[in-house]
Amino acid sequence: MGETNIDDVIVVGSGVSGLVTAYQLTQKKHRVRVLESAPRTGGVIASERQDGMLWESGPNSAMDTTPLINELLDSLGIRAQRADALKIADRRFIMRNGQLIPLPMSPPAFFSTPLFSAGTKLGLFREPFIARSSPETEESVAAFVRRRMGQEFLDYAIEPFVAGVFAGNPDQLSVQAAFPKLFELEQRYGGLIRGLIFGARERKRQREKSKNNAKSFSFNDGMQTLTDALTRGIASADSVVETGIRVTAIACGSEGRWTVRTARGNEEMEYHARSVVLATPTNATAELLASLKAPWVADAVQVLHSIPYAPVSVVISGWKRDAVAHPLDGFGVLVPRKEKAQILGTLFSSSMFQHRADSAHAVLTTFIGGMRQPELMAGDDGSLQAMTESGLASLVGAQGKPLWTRISRHRQAIPQYTLGHLELVRRVDAVKAHVPGLFFCASWRGGISVSDRIKNGYLTAQETGDFIRRTA
Repeated sequence: MGETNIDDVIVVGSGVSGLVTAYQLTQKKHRVRVLESAPRTGGVIASERQDGMLWESGPNSAMDTTPLINELLDSLGIRAQRADALKIADRRFIMRNGQLIPLPMSPPAFFSTPLFSAGTKLGLFREPFIARSSPETEESVAAFVRRRMGQEFLDYAIEPFVAGVFAGNPDQLSVQAAFPKLFELEQRYGGLIRGLIFGARERKRQREKSKNNAKSFSFNDGMQTLTDALTRGIASADSVVETGIRVTAIACGSEGRWTVRTARGNEEMEYHARSVVLATPTNATAELLASLKAPWVADAVQVLHSIPYAPVSVVISGWKRDAVAHPLDGFGVLVPRKEKAQILGTLFSSSMFQHRADSAHAVLTTFIGGMRQPELMAGDDGSLQAMTESGLASLVGAQGKPLWTRISRHRQAIPQYTLGHLELVRRVDAVKAHVPGLFFCASWRGGISVSDRIKNGYLTAQETGDFIRRTA
């Protein structure tokens, strides 16, 4: 079994969380080793072209919610490759009674939209006078919205939004964990409308934006531009990125030095470091914690196995533009549960950004499964393609067959921040008191979006770097 020199930090996992953490540590002059079991870095982020059309099998874009994003892009030298969403992408459609209706994004649009009844519109005037909940009481997203905005607003605004973001069920998700800014608006300002007005001033001072107002962005050659640049940046800073290598166990010695055991094919290796960051999904994190073989990991392992994930199939299709009747003049369409459709929604991917398709073609990205209908994503390629074509015919008038279809299955697509999630994370974090130098940074904690992962990568790098300096 081979042995290498000791690293400052070993990061297990090379999704956005792991790569940002590792890159930021290299910028602080720490020697880092990233270990990834897949043949490439980037996790679910992958960008490809087919017949001149750009498509994404993972996230199509990110939200520019924090100045840390441009700071990172400048550091990587890729800010010039950033592509902001076109103005047309500000429009988002909701399906109701088989029709696509733009989601109102301003008070005048809200009061004139056919998406909501007069009762729901008038109910907006009572929202500022509804008492805030007790800060100690955990509430589901659905209960929170029903209490403040009513059932129809939940059915035709929030439920499809939750399905689009988490592929989840608002009756199961915790508002404190999944949408903490909503909870904070109510607690701090007494209501959502007051919070949106007064909170905007504070965000401006902090140079941050709400996700409602933040700009979507990608890159001229797709989201993989970001993860490829992070990988290059780590490798060029006297650090190492290894792919196709599986971490089988971790151990912390009496002097605080970590041993990370790995396997590549039939070859076994050991690496040593002063700190370890687990940037891995819950199942992999649980297995590595269990390898510590200590009684105090049992609760954390059980907790990690209890966190559910939404399974999602992503069906990307390329079309002749004249085969699609809808003008595709928006970000995409979300389909509420009440519409009883087989798809969660569709992104108008080629309408969102330039350079994704020419004017004679269109790229559509359709999502199937989620917590709403988890059994559907398990279908074979033919059934998923048929569901998509049927759904697109109803949604956007797509006629005939697409030029091509690509299907990407994610059995653990999105972790679900269900009721009690924050307490579950606290119980996992309790492990760190027994083994200083162990850190967690993954989408099951701290937010699921790309911008959340960038922000948490910065925070984890800061925390890990402080530990190394304290224990030097």
